[in-house]
Amino acid sequence: MTAQALLAAGPAAAESERRGWIESPIFLKVAAGIVLLLAWEGVVRALAPGYVAKPSGIARVFFTVVTDTRFLAAAGATLWAVVQGLFISLIAGTAVGIVMGRVSVIEHGLRYYVNSLFATPMVAILRLLSLWFGYSADARLAVVVFAAFFSITINACDGARSVPLDYLEVAHSFRARPLSTMLDVVLPSSLPYLFAGMRLAAGRALIGAVVAEFFVSIPGLGYFILYNSRTFKHNEAFVAVIALVAAGVGFEVLVKWLTRRYLPWSRRD
Repeated sequence: MTAQALLAAGPAAAESERRGWIESPIFLKVAAGIVLLLAWEGVVRALAPGYVAKPSGIARVFFTVVTDTRFLAAAGATLWAVVQGLFISLIAGTAVGIVMGRVSVIEHGLRYYVNSLFATPMVAILRLLSLWFGYSADARLAVVVFAAFFSITINACDGARSVPLDYLEVAHSFRARPLSTMLDVVLPSSLPYLFAGMRLAAGRALIGAVVAEFFVSIPGLGYFILYNSRTFKHNEAFVAVIALVAAGVGFEVLVKWLTRRYLPWSRRD
């Protein structure tokens, strides 16, 4: 009976292992991606003109585009503007947000305007910024800062408001100065909110940079996409889209790694 049970359990265990592998998240993601790519390829070949981007065409031109110096210069210009804008927004937004979160008078005075500007479409403000800063890279940087600043400010404000009262009472009992309390207690306690704001701000900053390059026509991935689309080089244009997606995903992974590495107490996953 024992030998028969082992023989019967062998196929069942193999079938259970196979089913578990098929139902794993990685396999499902890869399978869904392959299905979407095949559907995209089939629909474009059957219904769209020949110049419309399709996976096989993108794969054919991918390495040629990513090794082109013009593409590398455009990617560098866009990503450098995003990094600069995020740095400026992080410093200014954190300072304004923490002060708003701890000083009720300032929050009541600024909260409405911060929320209103956060909800303002970037396209609507772009024309004004291009007039103020000129049709140059300064306008793109201004749009990136405008796109990222308010996300960080709102999250910093919420983080400063959520500081446990016990922390502030301990600082007060040790006669900590207001500035020391802000830097040593409020700011570290607000870091999970700041990281969440940075994740949101990074996506908005990429969008702002590309939109500014569309309208202002300055070198960058946005202008690269616009130029190649207008000249019916859709495969080349889509390579730039992939680069933007990779940049956004890369920043998301970086922020998650920093959160797990330096703020393990803020999340369980």
